[in-house]
Amino acid sequence: MRKAIRPEEAADIVPDGAVVLIGGFMGVGTPERMIDALVARGVKNLTVVANDAAMPGKGIGKLVSAGAVSRAIMSHIGLNPEIQKKMIAGEVDVELVPQGTLVERIRAAGVGLGAVVTATGIGTPVEEGKQVIEIDGKRYLVEKPIHGDFALIAAQQADYAGNLLYSLTAHNFNPIMALAGRMVIVEPEMIVPIGVIPPDAVKTPGVLVDHMLARAA
Repeated sequence: MRKAIRPEEAADIVPDGAVVLIGGFMGVGTPERMIDALVARGVKNLTVVANDAAMPGKGIGKLVSAGAVSRAIMSHIGLNPEIQKKMIAGEVDVELVPQGTLVERIRAAGVGLGAVVTATGIGTPVEEGKQVIEIDGKRYLVEKPIHGDFALIAAQQADYAGNLLYSLTAHNFNPIMALAGRMVIVEPEMIVPIGVIPPDAVKTPGVLVDHMLARAA
């Protein structure tokens, strides 16, 4: 049986300056208690890799408001005016990546690929400074993998061995990020005995999970 840890213990594992992959889509499927614990600890200088910056007071938006983020690699920041202001002021370095390219770069890190190639971004500012190759007469960008020191993910259920089940749209980036983080910390809604999650419903096997949070009281 895997020991569950408190959010505060998990937050102590993540050092200042870490690269963290954080699951979620506008806060759905985001490990909220883990983020709250990082804010309470006063973590600084994080590079956050995520689909988006959520909104002020929600999900990753809390890290932005707390000044914990120095760099963000995301597909959009449109619903968070705070990170927009910080980007303009030079307080946060924001790399905007097309959503499909972003998830493929994370997946590439998780499965050991050296790069992915995509036509998305050709002829736009996304192309600037990147390697371009030609395949069968068509130009493609070479996009490098995105590795994380940590993957902070949320799941609906975890069993005692750390096998994970996600619910509906809360799948989003979580299973892919679990592949690409050097250390994976999961925040499950429920912890259940082995066998409760059907084998074919397991989307992240427990061998990938390093720590899981105890259920909220």
